[in-house]
Amino acid sequence: MVLGKVGEKMRKKRVLLLSEGFGSGHTQAAYALANGLRELNPGIQTRVIELGKFLNPVIGPLIMNAYRKTVSKQPKLVGKLYHRQYKKSMNRFTQLALHRIFYTHTSQVISQLKPDLIVCTHPGPNAVVSRLKRLGLDVPLYTLITDYDAHGTWTSPEVNKYLVSTPLVRKKLMDRGIPASRIEVTGIPVHPDFWHTYDKSEIQAKLELMPLPTVLIMGGGWGIMYGDNLLEYMTRWRDRIQLIYCVGNNDKARERMLADPVFQHPNIKVLGFTKEISKLMDVSDLLITKPGGMTCTEGLSKGIPMLFYEPIPGQEEVNCEYFVENGFGEMLTSTETIDKWFAMIMEPYTSVQYRRTLLVKRNQQYNPMQCSRAVLQLMQ
Repeated sequence: MVLGKVGEKMRKKRVLLLSEGFGSGHTQAAYALANGLRELNPGIQTRVIELGKFLNPVIGPLIMNAYRKTVSKQPKLVGKLYHRQYKKSMNRFTQLALHRIFYTHTSQVISQLKPDLIVCTHPGPNAVVSRLKRLGLDVPLYTLITDYDAHGTWTSPEVNKYLVSTPLVRKKLMDRGIPASRIEVTGIPVHPDFWHTYDKSEIQAKLELMPLPTVLIMGGGWGIMYGDNLLEYMTRWRDRIQLIYCVGNNDKARERMLADPVFQHPNIKVLGFTKEISKLMDVSDLLITKPGGMTCTEGLSKGIPMLFYEPIPGQEEVNCEYFVENGFGEMLTSTETIDKWFAMIMEPYTSVQYRRTLLVKRNQQYNPMQCSRAVLQLMQ
């Protein structure tokens, strides 16, 4: 018995993080938290799993692809569905469907990995694990809400702790009857790369970038970009400003842009998927992005001013409202907005002072390490 207890104490703590690939932000948040936990405590073991893709590798990607097409071609439909279910927990039919598809396999995964803690960064896995807890699973469940809103599908009585982005999200959960003791304002986690600032000249040399005022334009993990007219309009500044377009996994968009003479210029870079976003933000003076929860939080961690375009109706609209109201960015509504901001970053003193102001605001509202630290403390 004594040896058994000693062995149990010596076993490394294990954290299982479950996500889904509906947009890249949910899984990015899971990996960010996993990396942050290991950075602060190398003795912790973490495992990130996208439940649908992992347990059903044929059907899972088909569902994700259908969702991706809906988001890009029918965003208003996505918004209607979001608002229709806003105050409701996941309905019983959906829970039953998830239960039938994932229950046995998820239970087996948990039995095999024996986690000390499960963190869900998407409502789907959250519902599956909640049902397992109702049927006897005795592992703490933390729910990390990866936006600046609190949709009803995130909520479940079986959740031991909610990790949320802001006091406003905390209040929204409390208004739904969730006790304050089960909610912790931690901010959305970002990868440890975003905890630090890198030397600008070194990055420019490494990534073969020009020492010019720089704008980083991101289309999210799926590379959903703004209308071609504004993308092309930005290139009018290419002799004075460096433009870095990141189109994620959208290979077709990248090929189309690279073949277009408008984007063929020494001061224009068109990138696909890259792990250098943290460094690209450090060398950039302005970020133009869709207001996904993860990208906005990464921009916040770097104190970079942001312009937001075409928010998907629903959570992205709420994300956008939060960052605009708190002075971290502005909606990109016209070519005049582009001209105003591009002219501003060409004034070195003004640009540097503005970024310093944003960093002061960030320090008042957000600590990039806070979520990882909070989870470690809660585990202890």
